[in-house]
Amino acid sequence: MQKIKAVIFDLDDTLFDCSGQLVEEARKRAAKVLAEKIPQATASELLERERQLHKKFGPTFEVFDKICIDFKVEGREACINSALHAYNSDEVGEISLFPEATPLLKKLGEKGIKRVLVTSGLHARQQRKIEILGLDKLMDLTLIHDLEKSPVSRERLFKNVLKELSLQPDEVLSVGDRIQREIRIGNKLGMITVRVLHGRFKKLKPKNDFEDPDFEASKLSEVLGVIDSVEQGKARKPRVVAIGGGTGLPMVLSGLKEHTKNITAIVTVTDSGRSSGMLRKDLNILPPGDLRNCLVALSDSEQLLLDLFGYRFDNGGLEGHSFGNLFIAALAKTTGSFEKAIKEASRILAIRGKVLPSTLQDTHVCAELENGKIVEQEFNVREPGKSPIRRVFLKNEVKPLEEALEEIGQADLIVLGPGSLFTSILPNLLVKGMPEAIRASKAKKVYIPNIMTQPGQTDNFSLSMHLAWVEKYLGEGSVDIILLNSKRPSEGLLKKYVKENAFLVENDLEKLPKGVKVVEANLLEKESEQVLWQKQYLLRHDPKKLGKALFKLA
Repeated sequence: MQKIKAVIFDLDDTLFDCSGQLVEEARKRAAKVLAEKIPQATASELLERERQLHKKFGPTFEVFDKICIDFKVEGREACINSALHAYNSDEVGEISLFPEATPLLKKLGEKGIKRVLVTSGLHARQQRKIEILGLDKLMDLTLIHDLEKSPVSRERLFKNVLKELSLQPDEVLSVGDRIQREIRIGNKLGMITVRVLHGRFKKLKPKNDFEDPDFEASKLSEVLGVIDSVEQGKARKPRVVAIGGGTGLPMVLSGLKEHTKNITAIVTVTDSGRSSGMLRKDLNILPPGDLRNCLVALSDSEQLLLDLFGYRFDNGGLEGHSFGNLFIAALAKTTGSFEKAIKEASRILAIRGKVLPSTLQDTHVCAELENGKIVEQEFNVREPGKSPIRRVFLKNEVKPLEEALEEIGQADLIVLGPGSLFTSILPNLLVKGMPEAIRASKAKKVYIPNIMTQPGQTDNFSLSMHLAWVEKYLGEGSVDIILLNSKRPSEGLLKKYVKENAFLVENDLEKLPKGVKVVEANLLEKESEQVLWQKQYLLRHDPKKLGKALFKLA
């Protein structure tokens, strides 16, 4: 069950009526300063002009810029800055909290939920408000973003809260009135967001999904009800669970994260090649590579950190190793748990959503071939030129991660693929209890087939054959929708794939079961001459197109 452990509050128009108690006085101060720069207008006339502009264009409009332009003020920038300084001065009159604020904050404290205040403005002014309102005694943590002096962004303060309190984003409620600030930041980081309909910003409409809150409240007292709803699994935005591994799953995640923060990746842990295979053998840990790729795909961290996690050493004793793999391996040893290592890496990379291994137990994917031979480990299962695969299985029976089953049970949409059928998708379905959980979920189940066949795995496979193998292990009739690429690649690129014995998957729609729905869309990424790990030319699904199509289905 999801548990809320902290609530981040905005200050102005969230905990007290800033618009009613302070805004008009701030406008008067600004009008008085503007009148000194604009001799052709009185302070009262300029005050009325401020009111009209705010009413016509809304609270985010650059009012002082417009006034200075209209009156053709020389030294316009200095005039604007003077008005802003007067507007945001540290003068604070009589202010009081909304009636529901103190009871709410006390109740949260009694429930053991951390109370956090994150506010922006001139430091002295915001600090004075906090003292007058008595919030210094009601908050467990207070952070002030000084708009004039601090280079730190408000988003960074939200991340600092997570770090200082050692919390995951989905354990935190972000409560505020401004969709473009605290709601957007909370959504971006993966928090649960509550928009309180107070003050100047209450009529603004979201321009995108990240400005759209999970919940709205007309009174602060409703926050307790929101916490109850969240802890009962009644989140408003669709919850998507994507299952797979390899390079296909990160594409799905990077596309979906632009539309929803409620994403969970369930990742196979049967990789035995390259860096993951070496670390698995030498350090007795689960393979980190596929999980690392998913963490990076969902991350909102600075590009340098993402580049660092993806960096692969090309010589010396570390040749072939990814820094991200080494980092996760070190975390696993430091924390004493691979599960904790993934959670800590999730926090460090500030991911949206969750990345979970399908199991925490060590195992390998194996295959029985048509000639009767048994092959073990992923790199042998995918080896080209061998006899066709008759069945796949895990070397030993393993239990699923309980949290993964919980996420499947709460999902609105479950996505399988794209990715290697026998080494990225099916290994997850071989984990005991995983197929049953997926079938029992009320979510729509979507399968995204590969565009091309894969030598050694799906030679001569058509679309219906791909689906038949998925449902062989998931259960007949389990897939509701096939999301199918409708764009044919160029003949030139297809010829290059032919040299690798890879061919376009035949879309034999007439052979599909009657109960499955086919949704076709142009999902093809712009063609590239890039070579992927010296294997073959890149021909992939486009993450943005995938994300858009899946979100429509959700």
